[in-house]
Amino acid sequence: MVQSLVKKVNNFFANGHERTLLAKKNIAISFGLKGLTIITGLLLVPLTINYINPTQYGIWLTLSSVVGWFYFLDIGLANGLKNKLAEANAIGDDSKIKAYISTTYAMLLFIAITIFALFFICNYFWNWNKILNVHGVSTGNLNTIALIIFGSFCMQFVLQVISSILTAFHAIAKVSLIYTIGQFGCLISIYALTRLTNGSLLYLVISLTCVPLLVQFGATIYYFKKLYPRFMPSYKVVDIKYAKILLGVGGVFFFVQIGSLLLFQTDNIVITQLFGPQKVTVFNIAYKLFSVITMVFTIVMNPFWTAFTDAYAKKDFTWIENIFSKLYKYFLILSVIAIILLIFSPFLFKIWLGNSVKVPFMLSAVMVVYIMGICWMTIHCFFVNGIGKIKLQLYLYIISTLINIPIAIFLGKWLGIIGVTLSNILVLLMMGIVLYIQCKKILNNTARGVWNA
Repeated sequence: MVQSLVKKVNNFFANGHERTLLAKKNIAISFGLKGLTIITGLLLVPLTINYINPTQYGIWLTLSSVVGWFYFLDIGLANGLKNKLAEANAIGDDSKIKAYISTTYAMLLFIAITIFALFFICNYFWNWNKILNVHGVSTGNLNTIALIIFGSFCMQFVLQVISSILTAFHAIAKVSLIYTIGQFGCLISIYALTRLTNGSLLYLVISLTCVPLLVQFGATIYYFKKLYPRFMPSYKVVDIKYAKILLGVGGVFFFVQIGSLLLFQTDNIVITQLFGPQKVTVFNIAYKLFSVITMVFTIVMNPFWTAFTDAYAKKDFTWIENIFSKLYKYFLILSVIAIILLIFSPFLFKIWLGNSVKVPFMLSAVMVVYIMGICWMTIHCFFVNGIGKIKLQLYLYIISTLINIPIAIFLGKWLGIIGVTLSNILVLLMMGIVLYIQCKKILNNTARGVWNA
């Protein structure tokens, strides 16, 4: 029986299209790494809350969300680079790959330095207590914390390019490894803080921002020296011509990113303004548990962005349709798992957090629907993003961001934090249906106008 099982596993990783086999290997390795990441992340939450308190934890979550809005300032370069590298790699054009990478680093470094200088000046005048609707924390302390978070974001802004490069070269498992090591490092550092210091939001922020940066910096140096020395960034090959190409590809991605950030990253600020930072913690705890589903789903999806790029360029529609069929089955399986997780969620929250945070069951229920909506969107977004036909997605995000916040505020005042989640669900339902139709039209060769742009 064991031999039969081993044989089946070997056949699974040995048979199939070359593109599929590469995806299978990346998925298998990523599953192991993501399992460690999920466990580490779940352990990190109660450790962090017990080190400070639910209100301060909510401040950290909200501040990091606000700073995360600035990710759109990469002008879509990371996603544009991912697509252009996948195309150049398919034809083996090493000189173009090096130029794309070097130009991207140069542009992002310039943007990072500029926005940090502007934030440094503005931060002096901002009252973060008022912005975050918090009391009992000195403004000076919050300004310092905000500056540290934003400074680390600016460094992350540049260092995250390695993830796009690895993804373009079908090495998504290495991206998972970087993230796993960073999370594990955070867990160790927070545990050390609980033993060596009293609860301090400042120390927490330094730990949670600096450790992942050090890991990503080390990974960047290692992978360029060991795996891609011929692509090592150099100012000598930075070329405005490639900058224009990257901006042309990344330009629409830029606006899509803005829409995505406004849609998915405004919940914390809406909740903190309506109900205070402590409710942000409740919302994020519910999201944290059920986001395990999206993490598992994303493990499978990640290799397919560039795989879709490659397959579409080669007009391999049969392979794409086969993958879609398998992804829909995977979605249904995870939906059943999500429902089972919901049933046991009160028991799991009790074991996980004790009595430190209470999560209403109804919030958990709508969170499951929200999470599965994200998974459904991901299937279709990865395809249209991979083939660069994202104008319709852009229009959907524009509409969604215009209606989501007003609906979230209205439903939030009526139903509490559950209403904020319901607003997201309504928007995801609309976007999910439209993007499903677009993918069908593209694969059936009936997409015209905005459906094919």
